[in-house]
Amino acid sequence: MTSEQKALVTATVGTLRAHGVALTTHFYRRLFEHNPELKNVFNVGNQQTGKQQTALAMAVLAYAENIEDPSVLVHAVTKIGHKHVSLDIRPEHYAIVGRHLIASIGEVLGEAATPALLDAWAMAYQQLAALMSGIESGLYQKAVSQEGGWTGWRPFTVKQKVAESTEVTSFYLYPADGGKVADFLPGQYVSVRLFLPELNLFQPRQYSLSSAPNGEYYRISVKKEVGSQHPNGMISNRLHDFVREGDTVELAAPAGDFTLETTKQTPVVLVSGGVGQTPLLSMLDYLTLTNSPRQVVWVHGSRNAQVHAFQEPVADLIAGYENVEQHIFYDTLTPDVERANHYAGIVDLQQLNGGTLLPEADYYVCGPAPFIRKQVQDLAALGIPREAIHFEEFGPATLSV
Repeated sequence: MTSEQKALVTATVGTLRAHGVALTTHFYRRLFEHNPELKNVFNVGNQQTGKQQTALAMAVLAYAENIEDPSVLVHAVTKIGHKHVSLDIRPEHYAIVGRHLIASIGEVLGEAATPALLDAWAMAYQQLAALMSGIESGLYQKAVSQEGGWTGWRPFTVKQKVAESTEVTSFYLYPADGGKVADFLPGQYVSVRLFLPELNLFQPRQYSLSSAPNGEYYRISVKKEVGSQHPNGMISNRLHDFVREGDTVELAAPAGDFTLETTKQTPVVLVSGGVGQTPLLSMLDYLTLTNSPRQVVWVHGSRNAQVHAFQEPVADLIAGYENVEQHIFYDTLTPDVERANHYAGIVDLQQLNGGTLLPEADYYVCGPAPFIRKQVQDLAALGIPREAIHFEEFGPATLSV
């Protein structure tokens, strides 16, 4: 890009801050009108909630703000790259998206979208697309280079469905071809693709892998969304209500950069809310199975004991493993659960600061967005450095805590 083109892109930052979501909303409407087949690629649920539009608006704004040095966005771009690989996004998709994005800029900005501005944004997009395609190419190559690896969608057989609570069920997924499955890093996810008759679409959704890697199967643990007509809830509920043992589902290879740093020896604090415990459960499973000497604190919040999944499996994992301590928060404590290390209310790390929170630890946080925001803010207030705090927001990233 020329310096003049970069200046033109930078000049749109104010407009993007004020009207970015309007632009991306127009873009997606235009994209699906002209290329309806892409509705099978994009998660309709994230479109309905507006999370996808917001996430794209934030990404476009960040790129415009850093057009002089896009390298500062490597972490964010890598996270997006993992998500794209999990959805089987290919270079040819970028050409389609770019065409509609530049057209949308012209249609939304009107007379302010001069030919020079549109040319500048077209060049900026080509630069970004090349960066993203390069990252994703590396991830695809890494996926197929290991035993049991693949790209695209691979059929898996549901060999077991196990109820973990009144809301959460685990699915044990084995390759339909009888082959091996690739290893993964604790904390990663897989995309599951199902056909939803209600929408007449294939729909993908990411689910965290909830066990340690084993080379034979993947386990996902899915919360049933009672009464939900939201597409995300429809995918989860279809797994619960219609997918039986022996049925086949399609999976993309494991992806995601919210992962346990397995080479470190620092203590680990795992903080989860609700079904957000699934990637952290994979981490705990890995740490215990490998007899890691690292100190571990498991902190989990749930509404009550009935919806609290994995109570016994977690107890089994840490039995005899003296390096792990557990703390459980319920909205309300009933007499049958009034015992040590159980607390009333939402997860409050301030209550655990009497020597329980480990110095020099790495903190992994997962749950709903408000939960993550509170925990990250509380950790910062307790003096935990930002680089020691790792979090995962389910769905398109919209948090900037």
